[in-house]
Amino acid sequence: MKLKFILSLLVMIMAVSSSYASFPVQRTVSTDATVSADVDAEVLTSPAAAVASKEFTTALLLWLFLGGFAAHRWYLGSPIGWNILFILTFGGLGIWWIIDGIDIITEKYPGL
Repeated sequence: MKLKFILSLLVMIMAVSSSYASFPVQRTVSTDATVSADVDAEVLTSPAAAVASKEFTTALLLWLFLGGFAAHRWYLGSPIGWNILFILTFGGLGIWWIIDGIDIITEKYPGL
């Protein structure tokens, strides 16, 4: 009886937590930066580069702390079905979680 109650609570928590993050978020970046001829181009960074850096840092922190709940996958826009499968299999028994971490660190993950 106690085990059924605990498992029911676990399923309910997972269902509620995944329903909040199940909508896609559209991100738009405007690049209005102009570079003059007498200014060194290496010093200037575009707004898109700053956003990409922010996405990388956020994705890495989400992977590290909430990776078991596929938070990094929801943030980077992975398909919903794969995210749910990731949660139900506990990150592919940890293997998918490690692979996602490697992909995020090397910036090869789709969505970065």
